[in-house]
Amino acid sequence: MHTEEIQKLAQALGRQCLNKKIILVTAESCTGGLLAESITSVTGSSQWFDRGYITYSNQSKIDCLDVLSDTISQAGAVSQETANQMALGAIHNSKGNMSVSITGLAGPTGGTKIKPVGTIFFSIAQNKNIILEHQAEFKGNRLTIRKKALLFALNQLLMLTL
Repeated sequence: MHTEEIQKLAQALGRQCLNKKIILVTAESCTGGLLAESITSVTGSSQWFDRGYITYSNQSKIDCLDVLSDTISQAGAVSQETANQMALGAIHNSKGNMSVSITGLAGPTGGTKIKPVGTIFFSIAQNKNIILEHQAEFKGNRLTIRKKALLFALNQLLMLTL
């Protein structure tokens, strides 16, 4: 899935993180590490990227990112509340000072009327504060939805690190 566009965005993000002394952490569910992969494909990314969490199961969100089991049972693993706790937990459990989380339904199964396939929640935290919350509804097959989520996350990080 590594395209020239993704490479350029990740390189630009790296330059901005270095300039602003940002150490980035990712917490991914439905994208399964695509964001971390795009970041680590940039030479020298270890200077501005600490780690990436791939927390696909509910239990991994609880164990690795301190997501509350009550949040998952009440709001769902695919929710803004879970995305926010993932982002904050990623910073708390790392050396990072900015994090991004992605949780959603890439399909083709798992969707409901309330949360159809393509529903993705994003959260970006800086230090101990949520600075972006977003719910997207992407159309397409599993690969397309995951790529759109990756591109959205990269673009939001770029805007917030200007």
